[in-house]
Amino acid sequence: CGRILADPATPFPGFDDDDDEQLIARLQPAVDLVEASSQGLQGLVDLLRSRGVSWARIGQGLDMSRQAAWERFG
Repeated sequence: CGRILADPATPFPGFDDDDDEQLIARLQPAVDLVEASSQGLQGLVDLLRSRGVSWARIGQGLDMSRQAAWERFG
């Protein structure tokens, strides 16, 4: 788990043994997880904004500029 969290771009162990069809079958579930994660992140930003937290503070928490945070989540 630590290796996967440290480098999310690294495929999970065992994927090398899967054939092409098995890997293709994994694509949509992976997209679904990304979408769910994205919606959760948007929800957190929306909650912070409803509490009056500035775009500067949100950007800082996301390790991006205020402007980049506003453009992505505003």
